Amino acid sequence: MAPCSRKRAVNATELLSRRSRGIRDAGSLIRHSMEVLRGILLQDNRDFINVWNKSSKSTIMYENGKIYLENYQNCYSCVHAEPQLLYKLPKRSKLEKFEDALLCQSPLDRTLASPSAQKPSLLVLTANNWLYRLSVETGEELQRVYLSSKHKFRYLSWDVSQEMFYVKSVQNKETAFARQAGITHNTVMHLAIFHVFPLQIVGILDINKKVFGNGVTDVVLSHGVLVVSYSNKSVKLYSFEHIVQMVEKLTLGKPSSLLGGETVGDVPFGIPVNIQITEWPPVLFEVSCANNSVQIGGYPWHYIYTPMHKNHKGTHHICSLKDSTVVITVTSSGRTVKKRFQQLDDDPDQDTFRIVEYEDELDLLAVVVTNGEDGEGRAQIQLHDNQSGQLLRTVHLLEPWDETYRHELFFDKDTIVHIEQKNNSFCCHVYKLMVARK
Repeated sequence: MAPCSRKRAVNATELLSRRSRGIRDAGSLIRHSMEVLRGILLQDNRDFINVWNKSSKSTIMYENGKIYLENYQNCYSCVHAEPQLLYKLPKRSKLEKFEDALLCQSPLDRTLASPSAQKPSLLVLTANNWLYRLSVETGEELQRVYLSSKHKFRYLSWDVSQEMFYVKSVQNKETAFARQAGITHNTVMHLAIFHVFPLQIVGILDINKKVFGNGVTDVVLSHGVLVVSYSNKSVKLYSFEHIVQMVEKLTLGKPSSLLGGETVGDVPFGIPVNIQITEWPPVLFEVSCANNSVQIGGYPWHYIYTPMHKNHKGTHHICSLKDSTVVITVTSSGRTVKKRFQQLDDDPDQDTFRIVEYEDELDLLAVVVTNGEDGEGRAQIQLHDNQSGQLLRTVHLLEPWDETYRHELFFDKDTIVHIEQKNNSFCCHVYKLMVARK
């Protein structure tokens, strides 16, 4: 059936319904709005103006229009002409400090059973093994889960395509004394895996030497695949679906036989280890690479890695996942990247690129170019059309750019955020699109 005529007004619910059913014009309004914004951004009478600066002794984070300071305790919104304080959480003790956090945006194409589950939230892991779900608008606690009194969890990561996230424990490393005494630890680390929308526990996975072998240095989940890195620089991929075939189902807030009838996610027992593998699962794929770094994606499937040999340092091989055929080899040198942006080649005062940030909704690339000087060096942001590489406009940063410090840049529609780390302090500079001053 053809979509209805646009002679009448269409509300947001109907547009979302069309998008979920694959009707092509369902996202046309947002696309049109972004085209208008891009046109305004490139007008000669508009410019990015520095409107806000903030310093902190703790890490400053930016994500989805919000700036987090004081270890996620203070949150500022960037939707206004200059950042405004959204909320400030009460000071926490050292035991309750935030270890890591993830931003969780609820899906727009379906309605969840609970209004609370539909709210965008900040997933926060504390030093004493609590997982909190906080409102991104108010900081209000929406949900809490106690993980474990036995395992120390420290890291949060996404497996976006599977709508899952996982909490990783610290590694159990053998000390010299333990080795001399003949004491061995079979378990390397634990992963607590959750589904989101709504928050549900999949289970806790025991990563042990009997199953995965010796030399495990790291484990991540990506695209439903368990990626295990080894000290010999090899990376092995296992099917997570295969691993969880035989698992006792757990439900947060409900009793479990693995806990002797105690409640899952409550103090003092938390969540039991319900994913225990006794046999080595089949290896889907294996490759040896520098820095244990391999990325898989695309259609058809390809993988990118840097070979072990020192002659390949600074190069990336893109290979077919089907038969490992090398499709293309890419170098990471500045001159190779510059070929797309010929405007820079003619300027002897500019150094190689420092940061490239892509604004997907505006289809623009923000390229940070510096004069290469330490201390009081200067930087500018060149905005390029992503399709042609054409330089469209330049934004000059007011603050000095010291090459010896760590820098991050975020380009988010009408906002540019520059975060720099200076020794033990952090500085955040916010630029907003405004009418240019005469």
